Amino acid sequence: MPYIITEERRDVYREVSHLSRIAKARALTGDGPSPLHPIYTPRLNPALLMPQLPKNGLSSLSLFSGGGGLDLGFDLAGFHHVASYEIIPVCGDTLLGNRPSWQIFSGVNGDVRKADWRIYKGKVDVIHGGPPCQPFSIAGHRKGSEDERNMWPEFTRAVLEVMPRAFIAENVLGMIDTKFSQYIDQNVLTPLKQYRIVTFKLHAADFGIPQSRQRVFFVGFRDDVDYDRFEVPAPTHSFVHLQTKRRQSIKIQTSINFLDLFDDERDTKSRCMGVREALGLPDIGIDALAPTMRSGFTGPRNSTSIVNSAASVKLWEQLEIWPNGVGESREKAQLFVAKNGHFRLSVQDCAIIQGFPETWRFSGSVYKVLGQLGNSVSPPMAYSVATTVSRSLLR
Repeated sequence: MPYIITEERRDVYREVSHLSRIAKARALTGDGPSPLHPIYTPRLNPALLMPQLPKNGLSSLSLFSGGGGLDLGFDLAGFHHVASYEIIPVCGDTLLGNRPSWQIFSGVNGDVRKADWRIYKGKVDVIHGGPPCQPFSIAGHRKGSEDERNMWPEFTRAVLEVMPRAFIAENVLGMIDTKFSQYIDQNVLTPLKQYRIVTFKLHAADFGIPQSRQRVFFVGFRDDVDYDRFEVPAPTHSFVHLQTKRRQSIKIQTSINFLDLFDDERDTKSRCMGVREALGLPDIGIDALAPTMRSGFTGPRNSTSIVNSAASVKLWEQLEIWPNGVGESREKAQLFVAKNGHFRLSVQDCAIIQGFPETWRFSGSVYKVLGQLGNSVSPPMAYSVATTVSRSLLR
């Protein structure tokens, strides 16, 4: 359904946007309020969550590559990159900017509907990708197979034409709701009956990412032996110290002290940072996982906000972080003082919240960067899947 608002409400949005542009322009020329926050040094380096592994002799083909979350995870896990396909041009620019030696097909050349996958038969061990999630997400109105953005049949076609040893597909949790059980059977399980498929959920915070973000993975193996060897990725981090029984409040003790209350000698997992700690912000006695980041590509307008719900607005407020009008850089975010005085995020901060190391540079304007981030698989989560799949395939 189209996004419908009254003309009166539209005028309000226009006025707010106009005033915000004026305030931002003044701030960036030094005519705005004096900055309230220094430029903080992040404490979380996502690169440390996924150290580069030696080449494992396995090759991977990427579909719906986006900003490169799965591609980066598989690369660091030791896979040889064969090619990436992505229809959004700026995503191709990001991939080429970070890996100039990779074969990248983007724009019209990255349209999976026009690809002849048979050229890769016998050359690819693993196909991975995250078909567009909008057909199964609340924001996308959950039309499933009736949504023109439904690309699962194309992912299935690629697998059947290449017949790799394994495939990995990722999507939103909504896809495994009972509403779509028939869809999964008809478009995933039955067409790919040559493969034995494992379906499981992962949480980004289980792998050290300070964000409340869950995704479902479908991992299929052509060989029974490979399937039997596979183990669902085990969490490397714990975030119990960031959880509370009462969701309406996140006012908890400082992370380290609160963790001591739950100290268990049997738990050897590392402690996942809260979003304030991860970004290097001062301790205010409150910390939590960041709400799920929305994509700047979704919604009725090209937005520089990462807010995805009314509940997330309240959580950001309690964390004293301003998630709207994300800055192009930390310097520009610092200059553009939020009305409530809270810390304004930059695209670099958002990348850390999503699990991308700062060495991975994104192309495009702010909303396009946020679009790539919000649509991506968190790289450490992708890395965990890639390493477990490689262990199954290597004998």
